Amino acid sequence: MRTSLTKALGIMLLCGITAVLLSSCTSGNKANGKVQIEFFQNKPEAKGTFDELIKTFNAEHSDIQVTQVNPPDAETVLKTRVVKNDVPDIMAMGATDTYSILAQSDIFADLTDSPLLKTIDPNYIQMLKDVTGMDEVTGVPYATNANGIMYNKTLFKEMGLDVPKTWDELIATAQKIKDAGKIPFYFTYKDDWQTNLPFNALGPNLVGIDFYLERRENKVTFKEKYREVAEKQLELMNYGHGDNFGKAYSDGNRAFANGEAYMYIQGTWAISEIRKANPNVDIGFFPFPTGNDPSQIKLVNGIDSLFTIAANTPNKEQAEQFIAFLLEPENIGKYIEEQTLFSAVEGVKQDDPAVQELTPYIEQGKVIDFADHYIPAAVQLNSIVQSFLQNKNIDNYLDTLDKEWDKVANRR
Repeated sequence: MRTSLTKALGIMLLCGITAVLLSSCTSGNKANGKVQIEFFQNKPEAKGTFDELIKTFNAEHSDIQVTQVNPPDAETVLKTRVVKNDVPDIMAMGATDTYSILAQSDIFADLTDSPLLKTIDPNYIQMLKDVTGMDEVTGVPYATNANGIMYNKTLFKEMGLDVPKTWDELIATAQKIKDAGKIPFYFTYKDDWQTNLPFNALGPNLVGIDFYLERRENKVTFKEKYREVAEKQLELMNYGHGDNFGKAYSDGNRAFANGEAYMYIQGTWAISEIRKANPNVDIGFFPFPTGNDPSQIKLVNGIDSLFTIAANTPNKEQAEQFIAFLLEPENIGKYIEEQTLFSAVEGVKQDDPAVQELTPYIEQGKVIDFADHYIPAAVQLNSIVQSFLQNKNIDNYLDTLDKEWDKVANRR
């Protein structure tokens, strides 16, 4: 069922969408006897891996030529292209608010009954339904990432620390490290998006993703449900370093790599960057213990990349062939290995030792999506959370979240 979010891109975009649906797709003309497929994707760090996979596919398919497009600020570029009736044949993106808006606007082909979904973990298909509010499935989940707490195994061993399984154990561990004159957590809150990492773990685990489905219907508020989340966000700040808002993501990766902190609240996407700074660092990674019942804690594990097909591309068959190729175990295995991600395809495992403590949660389906996948970009969550962690006013923080959510909802 579609929600009221369908109008989200505004009158201008909807006019563009109408034109798209009434006109032929501009992509996919034949050249040199080959069907031309444009593969538009949003991850600059994945360009090299996709280039190699595309080269293999093109060599195996004499009648199809796939070309990758990977512009800066890809989501903004994509929305602009939609308005201009210039929709790529295949689009790869995260399961974000942008995906949700476009899905509800009939930009993507309906893949609900597609064979492409047969090997996909049902948990991730359900995530797409939840984030869009639709029964139809318009994306093929490909790779997922996770948000949790990295730790330096060498430093933990030297101090005789165990991996915390509960919130109380986490705080006790942080306090022990602090008492020893060391840095428990390396915060990188100069970059406002980094402030959302604890938010993305605490919210879904303590309140649940259903909160956002109910918030869309105006049945609940942040002020009613998110006080514990806010309190714990603030409590963590007692265990940082001397310049929590002066250090950026790149600073944190280097500092953690060099053993300056015992723990690092981060996503799996940072592993490769940390290893660039120190290939020998012994990284461990555990799910964020947000409460005191370990059995109830879920790994925040959401869709990092999914594939969609333009609703009216004349080359749907060839687009499906390329996506099927990317889903083959050997090819997705290459992708998740090089990108340090997890596979949405069942049976394809991530073998990196740094994330092996996360694997059982994924295998057992003890996963939950990122909270910010459900929050409209116009809410400006990053800056709201960053400001809250600086001024520490919980009531103002929760009021602001509700006010900004309602403001965006009213425009939609």
